[in-house]
Amino acid sequence: MTDDIPPSSIGRPTINALPGLTFDLDLADPGLGDDAAVQATLEAAAVQALSEALTHPDAAMELSVRVVGNDESQTLNRDYRGKDKPTNVLSFPGVEPDDLSDAFRLSKMGGPPVMLGDLVIAAPVVVREAAEQDKPLLDHLSHLTVHGILHLLGYDHIEDEEAEEMEAFEAEILAHLGIEDPYRVEHDDDR
Repeated sequence: MTDDIPPSSIGRPTINALPGLTFDLDLADPGLGDDAAVQATLEAAAVQALSEALTHPDAAMELSVRVVGNDESQTLNRDYRGKDKPTNVLSFPGVEPDDLSDAFRLSKMGGPPVMLGDLVIAAPVVVREAAEQDKPLLDHLSHLTVHGILHLLGYDHIEDEEAEEMEAFEAEILAHLGIEDPYRVEHDDDR
């Protein structure tokens, strides 16, 4: 093992696994720790989620992730969701989920890359939640990345049935990254 490869990334997929993916990362808030480990974690979670959720993961596509502080998260959450508080992850789709199929078809035929959209992750919220839930920070970051990407692809959790489907899919994707089901404790408590 070399010093420049974070231990958390060993055995996880790399961005090279999806050669059509352009991954734009902006670590505006350093609160998640080591940039290399954070980048490897975000990339692995994105690649795993897209590989499992897309019919054509080999199409040209673009995804942007910005890690921010509480102020920026709160402003965006207030302006776009009407909730005046910072939140863990916000998803801003680049293509309406109903139009994704056509966008991927066009991309596969040589058209423009599919603009999946933007994820905005609030570092302080992620750190606080991981501590409160007694979860490894990078595992929680992976979960929120997967969660946000599924929102970009049209998954939602407003209705109970949708929530169960989305949570089960998240747990499946995270299991392939070696991460425990983040909902297991919540579900165990419901019994």
